[in-house]
Amino acid sequence: MSYILPPSTSLNNITPINHNFPSSSTPKILTFPFSIPSKLTLTSTKSSTTANYNDLGLDEEMGRIKRLQNGSDVRGVAVEGEVGRKVDLTPPAVEAIAESFGEWVMKGLVKEKGRPVEDVRVSLGRDPRISGGSLSVAIFSGLGRAGCMTFDMGLATTPACFMSTMLPPFLYDASIMMTASHLPYTRNGLKFFTKNGGLTSAEVEDICDKAAFKYVNRVTKVSTLLRTTPTRVEFMNVYAKHLRDIIKERVNHPQHYDTPLKGFQIIVNAGNGSGGFFTYDVLDKLGADTFGSLNLKPDGMFPNHMPNPEDKVAMAVTRAAVLENTADLGIVFDTDVDRSGVVDKNGNPINGDKLIALMASIVLKEHPGSTIVTDARTSLALTKFITDRNGQHCLYRVGYRNVIDKGVQLNEDGIDAHLMMETSGHGALKENYYLDDGAYIVVKIIIEMVRMKLEGSDEGIGSLIKDLEEPLESVELRMNILSEAKHAKAQAIEIIETFKSYIEEGRLGEGWELDACGDCWVSDGCLVDSNDNPAPVDAHMYRAKVSSDENGQYGWIHIRQSIHNPNIAINMQSTMPGGCLSMAQVFLEKFLIASGMDKDLDFSQIAKYAKSGNIS
Repeated sequence: MSYILPPSTSLNNITPINHNFPSSSTPKILTFPFSIPSKLTLTSTKSSTTANYNDLGLDEEMGRIKRLQNGSDVRGVAVEGEVGRKVDLTPPAVEAIAESFGEWVMKGLVKEKGRPVEDVRVSLGRDPRISGGSLSVAIFSGLGRAGCMTFDMGLATTPACFMSTMLPPFLYDASIMMTASHLPYTRNGLKFFTKNGGLTSAEVEDICDKAAFKYVNRVTKVSTLLRTTPTRVEFMNVYAKHLRDIIKERVNHPQHYDTPLKGFQIIVNAGNGSGGFFTYDVLDKLGADTFGSLNLKPDGMFPNHMPNPEDKVAMAVTRAAVLENTADLGIVFDTDVDRSGVVDKNGNPINGDKLIALMASIVLKEHPGSTIVTDARTSLALTKFITDRNGQHCLYRVGYRNVIDKGVQLNEDGIDAHLMMETSGHGALKENYYLDDGAYIVVKIIIEMVRMKLEGSDEGIGSLIKDLEEPLESVELRMNILSEAKHAKAQAIEIIETFKSYIEEGRLGEGWELDACGDCWVSDGCLVDSNDNPAPVDAHMYRAKVSSDENGQYGWIHIRQSIHNPNIAINMQSTMPGGCLSMAQVFLEKFLIASGMDKDLDFSQIAKYAKSGNIS
């Protein structure tokens, strides 16, 4: 149904979709479930036809759009409710970004095919956030302005959006997932996909730059015509069947092929995000007992805890449910299911380094000698765990897109890399389109769990990492940048590059040295590619290894520019008592104060830790 939206109507009053998909592998075309107007009135900025934006004071308005870029995503505040933060991810902003993405997709297809293209098809999925309804309208409007055909997947997951470009009969040219992952209900964002995978930071930056020009050049009231009403399609049931088929085929259960999870109890904690489908449309249909599962109903206010496998509450309540029900496995998904964590049968949480080790153990059985790519915040013990199993460990830049792209590059250069994983829980496999898919990671773990049982083992998946040592000390600290938001990025880069120079010049002592991963062509503190085609640096960061004559290498420190907020994150780990305290004292006295960088920072947290060894 379509109608003219009255000028007084607020887009925030449009009711979000409640999708309950029946099982089917056929892409049914459905009536759009909430009212999409054929004509919208979106409030935008002052009009301008002049190119000198600085003189008109519009450079700051353009900057607001550009600052919505968050690495390879777009993120912002979509709903009022955050102290000190204004709503910046508005319908007009989102519409401009969606239009620029549509144009970018069309331009790429023209270049690929060598001719004009028609009927460019783009799908949209979203998590249950309360801003999803109004922003969906803006996205469909922007894509329509670009000349794209639009398809609404409704409540979906990030991996499913990508898979909608790969699985027949859908095979969309591109897809957008609207989510802000584990961030509060007030936030929202966009992730972009084509058949080649997720967009890079540079590509998203280009799209946001073009969107900024659109945004400031539009008149105060923009009449945005929806050329066609978006077509709603069922895809999640097809994606779920895809996952079920993988489990059935790879387990190949000798007694009950179609129900290989019969006899297993598996608890899912979806955190009121998009992950509930995995319980009723994957596990239940494969014969698993899912009694005791938590927070399966989508709720964009996330009333119980944030859907996040790194969240201590999420892991604690899942652990309790596993132990109470004597379950075989617990699963924790983030909001959009591109990350996951698990709890073993004994109630041991498996996330961070432990999850990487578990996946590395599985992958190295299947692909001996494979390189495992991770971000550079992993422990020395994880490197030992991987190399003890005849794997190679490549430490690389923080950021899931960076880690995945490094794996792609290594394979293209002839280095076998089957697993790319970040400590946050983002994990991608070569066999699965290099897609960071939390559900697929869990599928791999479930398959291994069933195989172990069929081979006569009752130990459970936790036994695969029983020899992984934990660092004796691990600390994360933050320093806030005091300059204006628009200057924060440049200020952070200057501080981090000065840190690198101090290490190279030996100012922090003989035991401080930039880390490297020579076998994988990564140098300069696990940041710089030393191959023939280095990837552009989207955020500056360096890892330094720290040694002493008596202990050898006992720890490392990693300093990085945040792409979310105007601050710098510092991670440290040590294998000896007092190692992190010692590194913090050197960092404070011989770098921050000695360089004068302390004047541009609120470094109270690191100063407190360097004094007392305590951050609480």
